[in-house]
Amino acid sequence: MLVSIALFLLLQLVGEALSFAFGLPIPGPVLGMIFLLIGFLIKDDLIERVRLTASVLLAHLALLFVPAGVGILRHVDRISQEWLAIGAILIIGTAITMVVTALAVQWSAKWLGVDDDDND
Repeated sequence: MLVSIALFLLLQLVGEALSFAFGLPIPGPVLGMIFLLIGFLIKDDLIERVRLTASVLLAHLALLFVPAGVGILRHVDRISQEWLAIGAILIIGTAITMVVTALAVQWSAKWLGVDDDDND
């Protein structure tokens, strides 16, 4: 498991370094995941080597949200003062995301020639 965790952290570090060095708009961890995907495509047994570690990390994924919860509690005074703006942004942002996603799916289906009647 240590080798797998070291691999994950190394790929994240490389992604972070490249993102910072070249001023890329893509976060370093996302680049690290892309590098991991490339590794899966190049090396056949890599998936089996990291499967156990990935399963353990996914099983404890909820623990990764603890720092965010602590941050919210730490800034509860500011949130209580600006709750209306925060709520409005969350609702408007969610609505925009849903509309853009629906339009992207429709456009992709049209572009790929997928017909809804084919699902019978």
